[in-house]
Amino acid sequence: MKPADLCNQPGKWFGGQEGAFADIVLSSRIRLARNVKGYAFVGSLSADKQRELLERLKTIVPGADMGAKTFFIDIDLASALEKELLVERHLISKRLAQGKGPRGVIVSEDETFTAMINEEDHLRMQVYASGLQLQICWQRINQIDDQVEKLAEYAFDSRLGYLTACPTNLGTGIRVSVMLHLPALKMTGQIEKLVGAARDTDMAIRGFWGEGTEALGDCFQLSNQVTLGISENEIVEQFSAVFIPQIVAYENEARRTLLEKKPRILDDKIHRALGILSNACLIGSQEALYLLSHIRLGINLGLVKHISLKTVNDLFLLTQPAHLQLRAGRMLEADQRDSLRAEMIRQRIHEN
Repeated sequence: MKPADLCNQPGKWFGGQEGAFADIVLSSRIRLARNVKGYAFVGSLSADKQRELLERLKTIVPGADMGAKTFFIDIDLASALEKELLVERHLISKRLAQGKGPRGVIVSEDETFTAMINEEDHLRMQVYASGLQLQICWQRINQIDDQVEKLAEYAFDSRLGYLTACPTNLGTGIRVSVMLHLPALKMTGQIEKLVGAARDTDMAIRGFWGEGTEALGDCFQLSNQVTLGISENEIVEQFSAVFIPQIVAYENEARRTLLEKKPRILDDKIHRALGILSNACLIGSQEALYLLSHIRLGINLGLVKHISLKTVNDLFLLTQPAHLQLRAGRMLEADQRDSLRAEMIRQRIHEN
């Protein structure tokens, strides 16, 4: 399978209807950072050693019992558009896409598992699920991690835990991330309170594509920042039982406030978005996410009945620049992308 084969449909984990709070929680992800004993960290590793490690891990990881077929992509050989597509689909990080030297990614065919090789660490494995399903993600990635460790001994210290290139990942090496759609908190001006509360509880809030990105489409990623001195189960439980349910409750309360106190403003935003998306000839990628966010809110509130939630969730990803260009089979100028994006959105809306 090639990256271009992925550009027609989103992976099953993004915006699916499985899992708790699926109207607000787009996805759950758990990532483990690991390094193999006997090798320097990637930043100090020669190209020959990087290649040796890549060949070793791309054989070992698919042998773990994942219950899904996988394929390997050599990132060093991938085109710029292919790398951009993998970033847009959250299958690799920008760091891996922009890196140098032998590196790659293993992806399950349903895209619920990826393993980045020679990113910041030797191995960064990720498991995804739609909705709030962190316990399921943890069980799966923990089993895969145990299988991999049998064949590739990890760098580990009895006091510091798993050794990682960045000290912030020391200890468990776990990063729990939940992507939330929070348009009502944004509309009511309460999102800054959420950002402050997250900082006070040692969590990070990032944008749609993770670290260093904006909250496009009113989508925010909430992640843990502490990995040392707390167990994986404790982190997963905190997110599953406390942090995420609280944020979902805040968003639901903000939605009720809009319905009860500002219904005309709410209706205007939703139907203005619907009017533009149904008729525009040119739409930029950021504008599309912004407008699709309002349509998604309208669907969840029962104010938009003729468009399915799946249609909007699909368009969040399929209208991104690399997706559009790989579908077209060529590089496109910005106005060509905007035209193609608008055409796709109009077609998908009218098909409902």
